[in-house]
Amino acid sequence: MALASGPEHTRADWEKSAAAVLRKSGRLTEDDADSEVWTKLTRRTLDDIEITPLGTPALIEDLSTTGRPDRVGDWDVRAWFADPDAPATAADVLTDLECGVTSVWLQLGDGGVAVSELGAVLKNVLLDVAPVVLEAPRDPLGAARAFATLADGTTLTPGTNLGVDPIGAGLRTGSSGADLSQVAQAATIALEIGALAAVVDATAVHDLGASDAQELGYSLAVGATYLRTLAAAGHDVARAAALLEFRYAATDEQFPTIAKFRAARRLWARVLELSGVAADGRGQRQHAVTSRPMMSKYDPWVNMLRTTVASFSAGVGGADAVTVLPFDVSLGLPDAFSRRIARNTSSLLISEAHVAKVTDPAGGSFAVEKLTDDLAAAGWAEFGRIEEAGGIVAALTDSSFGDRIAAVVQARDLEVARRKRPITGLTEFPNLDEVLPGRKAYPAGAPVVRRYGHAFEALRDAPSGTVFLATMGTVAAHTARATFASNLFAAGGIGCVNPGRNDDAEAVLAAYRGPDGGQAVVCLTGADKAYAAWGAELVAGLRAAGAQWVILAGKPIDGIEVDDTCAMGVDALAFLNRTREKV
Repeated sequence: MALASGPEHTRADWEKSAAAVLRKSGRLTEDDADSEVWTKLTRRTLDDIEITPLGTPALIEDLSTTGRPDRVGDWDVRAWFADPDAPATAADVLTDLECGVTSVWLQLGDGGVAVSELGAVLKNVLLDVAPVVLEAPRDPLGAARAFATLADGTTLTPGTNLGVDPIGAGLRTGSSGADLSQVAQAATIALEIGALAAVVDATAVHDLGASDAQELGYSLAVGATYLRTLAAAGHDVARAAALLEFRYAATDEQFPTIAKFRAARRLWARVLELSGVAADGRGQRQHAVTSRPMMSKYDPWVNMLRTTVASFSAGVGGADAVTVLPFDVSLGLPDAFSRRIARNTSSLLISEAHVAKVTDPAGGSFAVEKLTDDLAAAGWAEFGRIEEAGGIVAALTDSSFGDRIAAVVQARDLEVARRKRPITGLTEFPNLDEVLPGRKAYPAGAPVVRRYGHAFEALRDAPSGTVFLATMGTVAAHTARATFASNLFAAGGIGCVNPGRNDDAEAVLAAYRGPDGGQAVVCLTGADKAYAAWGAELVAGLRAAGAQWVILAGKPIDGIEVDDTCAMGVDALAFLNRTREKV
């Protein structure tokens, strides 16, 4: 607590209290200094940025805090539509607009509504009230011209965007090169009808696995490329900048997401400053989209929690528009229920939680300001590497940028595999008996997304057999390791047979020889005391009874010859693949 006379509690007070908790949990020893809590509780992002456990004034003594949002009040609640069935999409658009959505984001062409159906979809939409944002990766100018014809004579509401993004479209469609002339042509159309021309869609690299800093660096590089293209076409830089909107992913990592949106504004303001734009023209229009890769296919209901945190973070971070993707987007096209939950997420945050009442509520927070500054520096460094390669088109062509993304993907995959980056319902607490809700399949050409839990989802897609849990001792004695092991096996699509209490080796073997036993793979689950007393005897008996692969839940123990072990920190993915081979 900060008082007029200074902090009520010192840093040493905090360290002492935190150290006491860590000593109880075994993360600190009695010989460790209290100050070690900083090392134990500080975590690093995939950009190697430290997230401190405690914000202190010292963190921002030498920092300049800039990047205050331009948004005042509620954010624009923007819904996404991709169903190629034009009448169905038209009905969904009207329902959403009547129930809290304030703008429309339309997927057109391959993967969405046909451009020729644009008029039918927007027939009953008041274009002078609800902004419309287009996304037509394969024919952006065709979609722009069709919309311009439809909007002829209408004074469009601010925020309407033709959505041209040739660089992002190349990533989405897998095409080589980028026709930058599309940006200049779109600008001509946009100025005629009073709309924005282009979107710098950084979610295109986020969906491939890019880190926050890489997403920021990419957005700056693409934005700078579009500015240069428009300037070469005769547009004033300030006017060119006003034609752009930036799209970023919002994840369930709350503070990094808040910091990313704050850092993005700061970085883009610096680009415009260096480009000679006056201070009052250096704002950045931001569209936040809840992350597709963070969503899970299995236990999709948990996605509601993820998108709530993500949309909260985007709103607090100052995004002008927020799209909450429905919780079932990993399964197929959303239904009416999931669309309702998605739009109500923003409505609840705005109208009931009053999150939008304060502009930049995270501003002044020592920890958030420090994280914003660190992320801005990392994003600027990535931007510099891209520019050194000759710009974003060259960096994509020579794979230098892609190679850096691949390194991040590898690091993240390892964290997911080891469950250091847990995915609830997939890598943690999976339900093998769940029945996934049915959804209409996406049309051909829908965006490709590399979900963080894709490897575990692949295992769940092809369920394996069962493992016999050799539960040793009372339920109280074995439940911790039995629960750990059964959850771990379930994450790989492997079921378990749990015989319950067994007081000695003969009881376990009797259960194994019974009608529910006889599995090729057996996992010992018990307390260390039971392992030491009769673990070796049990393993020998199980092998004699037909067990072909014996696993010990816990760390390896001298004298107990098993084939594999599983404990906290194990590479779960590798372990599950080994086990599935034996099952």
